[in-house]
Amino acid sequence: MFAPRTGRQALQRALAASPSQTVTLPSFLVPAFQTQTPTTPLSTPTQTPSARRHFSATTHCASKLGRTPLSVPPGVDLDISDLFYQKDMTSYLKQYKRRVTVKGPLGQLELDVPEYVNINHDPAARRIELSVRDQNEKKQREMWGTTWSYLNNHIMGVSEGHTAVLRLVGIGYRASVEPRPDKEEYPGQPFVCLKLGFSHPVELGLPKGMKASAPQPTRVLLEGINKHEVMQFAAQIRRWRVPEPYKGKGIFINDETIKLKAKKIK
Repeated sequence: MFAPRTGRQALQRALAASPSQTVTLPSFLVPAFQTQTPTTPLSTPTQTPSARRHFSATTHCASKLGRTPLSVPPGVDLDISDLFYQKDMTSYLKQYKRRVTVKGPLGQLELDVPEYVNINHDPAARRIELSVRDQNEKKQREMWGTTWSYLNNHIMGVSEGHTAVLRLVGIGYRASVEPRPDKEEYPGQPFVCLKLGFSHPVELGLPKGMKASAPQPTRVLLEGINKHEVMQFAAQIRRWRVPEPYKGKGIFINDETIKLKAKKIK
């Protein structure tokens, strides 16, 4: 048995076997075959970017979402607090954050922002610009766009609100919103009652601050200011009947679709 050759060894043998012929390498393989000159102990070698990243010549790009200014609609106010220490159970490092409070006609939401994300709020122009301390760090670039998305969802939530439409597809599937005084977690809590083919109805209580309605027997409309809570509750309802790919039955959220498969033939 011969030992398997790696791709680099095979390419080096092919280059050594045909010295008279001119062999061109792709541009992304050239740095891997360049020999580095040894350095003496007295000399201090300089590590160039090409030596650190052999197969990539692209530069770090700024976040497309993070560098986009956010517009604050009329009636929405932002309050940015000072830095405070928040203990994280997953890390021993001290993490300092600042809290952004978004107030609007529909309610109030809070968002904790890391200290390296800078928020420039211009009340006169009613716009917000986000920036990070060091764009070369991966963690800061990730949180740059994530913070922008969270803040945009909060602004839209307190001004317009978020909605989720659930579609019940299946024979006999029905939905309604009814009170259940014996199961209430807070006074006046509504419950989404579903008939999904089980021997018992499925009753799910709405989180505080959310609204639900059933304009049709097979439609459920969820409304709230916190997009995460609205979509999380919609996912809890969908978990009872996940769409299946053979008959297309199940609970669909918003514009969700599923590709049907061919029936199994024994």
